[in-house]
Amino acid sequence: MLFNYQYISHSIPLNMTTTTSSELNQRVEEALNHIRPYLKTDGGDVRLLEITQEGIARLELLGTCVSCPMSSMTLKAGIEETIKKAVPEVTQVVAVNVAL
Repeated sequence: MLFNYQYISHSIPLNMTTTTSSELNQRVEEALNHIRPYLKTDGGDVRLLEITQEGIARLELLGTCVSCPMSSMTLKAGIEETIKKAVPEVTQVVAVNVAL
């Protein structure tokens, strides 16, 4: 799956004043909601599992994203960049079911 990641990540408003984990989760979910329509176009989706104390967002890819040969690129170049721009407290994004 290929789409314009740069457009997506620039369309998300930045909010740098997060202090609680529930606020972080909410902001990551908002970032994911910007990218979900593109994933769903090809039958995929993503679910936030947790954000660790180290700032690592752990995700699960769903649907066709699980077996897609482009999933590692979508994860790093699309999902991770979108989340990190919207939520600078997140330092890394990993999918528990994707081998990079």
